[in-house]
Amino acid sequence: MEPLWWLITIVLFAVGLIGTVLPILPGTTIIFAAAVIHRIMLGPEKSIGWQTIALLAVLTLITYALDFLGSYFGAKYFGASKWGMFGAVIGALIGLFFGLIGLFVGPVIGAVAGEFISGKRMIAAGRAGWGSLLGNLGGMIGKLVIALAMIVIFLMTVPSPI
Repeated sequence: MEPLWWLITIVLFAVGLIGTVLPILPGTTIIFAAAVIHRIMLGPEKSIGWQTIALLAVLTLITYALDFLGSYFGAKYFGASKWGMFGAVIGALIGLFFGLIGLFVGPVIGAVAGEFISGKRMIAAGRAGWGSLLGNLGGMIGKLVIALAMIVIFLMTVPSPI
C-alpha cells in the first residue's frame, strides 16, 4: 500500500503546483493536504512529523495572505491612494469568483475604481491599476516559490524508504 500513497502524494503535489498558477484550484492547500494524508496513511515511522506539518500549515496561510496583499502593495508602490489600495483588495476578493481572468482583472478594476472615488484622474487611476496587476503577478510568483519550498521541505523531512 505504501507505493499507492506515494503515488497519490506525488499526483496531489503536481495538482497543487498547477493550482498555484490557476486560481481554480487551491494549490498550496492541496499540497498541504497531500502531506497530511501521507502522514495519516503511512504513520509517523514512514512519514513526516507534526512539526513539519505545522510548518507547512503556516506556509499555506502565508500564500493566502500573498493573494490579497500582492495587489494592495503593488497599487501602493505605484502611488495609489487608500481608496485605490482598498479597491485593489476588494477587487481581488471579488475576482476570485471569476476564475483566472477575474484574479487579474478584479484587482485592476478595483484599484482604478478606488482612485476614481478618491477624485484622481485617469492617468493616476491607471497607474494604480497597473501596480495592482504587477503586485498580483508578484504574489503569484511568491506562491509558486512557497509551493515548491513546501514540496522540498516534505521530501527532505520524510524518512528514506531505503
